[in-house]
Amino acid sequence: MIFSEKIKSNYQPKRLAIKLNAKGEQSVVKGHPWVFSNSIVKVNDDAQTGDLAIIFSKNKNKVVGLGLYDAKSPIRIKIIHNAQSKADVNAEFFHSKIISAFEKRAELLETNTNSYRLLFGENDGFPGLIADVYSEVLVVKLYSEIWLPYLEPIIYRLQQISNAETVVMRLSRNLQNSNNHNLSDGEVLYGTLENEVVHFIEHGINFSANVIKGHKTGYFLDHRDNRRRVGELSEGKTVLDVFSYAGGFSIHALANGADEVTSLDISKQALDIARENGKLNDYYGIHKTISGDAFKEMKALIKRGKRFDIVVIDPPSFAKQQSDIELAKKKYTQLAELGAQLTAKKGLLVLASCSSRILAQSFFDLNQRVLNGQSRLFETMLKTKHDIDHPVTFPEGAYLKCGYYQFLE
Repeated sequence: MIFSEKIKSNYQPKRLAIKLNAKGEQSVVKGHPWVFSNSIVKVNDDAQTGDLAIIFSKNKNKVVGLGLYDAKSPIRIKIIHNAQSKADVNAEFFHSKIISAFEKRAELLETNTNSYRLLFGENDGFPGLIADVYSEVLVVKLYSEIWLPYLEPIIYRLQQISNAETVVMRLSRNLQNSNNHNLSDGEVLYGTLENEVVHFIEHGINFSANVIKGHKTGYFLDHRDNRRRVGELSEGKTVLDVFSYAGGFSIHALANGADEVTSLDISKQALDIARENGKLNDYYGIHKTISGDAFKEMKALIKRGKRFDIVVIDPPSFAKQQSDIELAKKKYTQLAELGAQLTAKKGLLVLASCSSRILAQSFFDLNQRVLNGQSRLFETMLKTKHDIDHPVTFPEGAYLKCGYYQFLE
């Protein structure tokens, strides 16, 4: 099998000499992967997207970092190497970084799991690039044009190390609308894809992902360990999975012996996938689905007197920009209040957030305040963050947090 010619680039990246102001330089020295345009003091006049940015210290003329230049983004330079050691940016450089990322996932791959995030953007030294593996299919998602001149060696190495039989390219909206490449969203770059719905295993539970039309790369892998944990707690229980999407928490609960699971999501298509995912596993419990606005449907369940042994609330990001933060906090407060009312005596409430602008401590403090305002005693069982294949190396890279609250009465 051979790779698509479309991953080859005719552009030969230039080497740019960059100098930053004191604040920008300090940020790079401390290992932050973003350099904003207002931090740049000196740059070549002919700088183009994908050029290699060599960042020199202001005073000593010493290299402090290497990055890729992005002419269209306010994050003008994405750092790919912190210059505590020398590096040549070539195929071997990317190969070494991919091996390092793969080794970090080794513990996960010793479990009965064949789906994982191989590259987590900035956190693995590949800002604006994600690589997810679903069984024998590798899905690469591009968020920035900076990678176009380097795709060939990167995708070749990703396929080699993951042993993928098929490689699919997904593009962010801005890249789909770009004329600077010949790639298409959902294009197969290597091998063949007999079905866009790919089956994979997560801690012994069977799932599927639509790698062509699904959100992101087809599925959300970051909550894997939380899904496993909820599943292990679900035997003989009734479970409500709010914002269930493709039924991650629901299917783990059913496969682990839950008596009844209700998946609630606004998307009927997502609930169809959840039902199909359920059928990939053996279970005896009842799987119900509710399609509708989560807030309204939760209130309707409360009105009907419904209570569940386990309630999981895992909403989409409520704070996509700084101005959304206060509204996001109000929504998280509402969800915690509704969740508490839906949790049965001695039940478990699991509250999650994937809004990077809501800091973990702020989210956990908010949940604590809401639950302290209830009349029931509870204890915080656990606070978790990303799974092992989503390492965090800079503050903005941390987005996922999840709290487990056990009611004592």
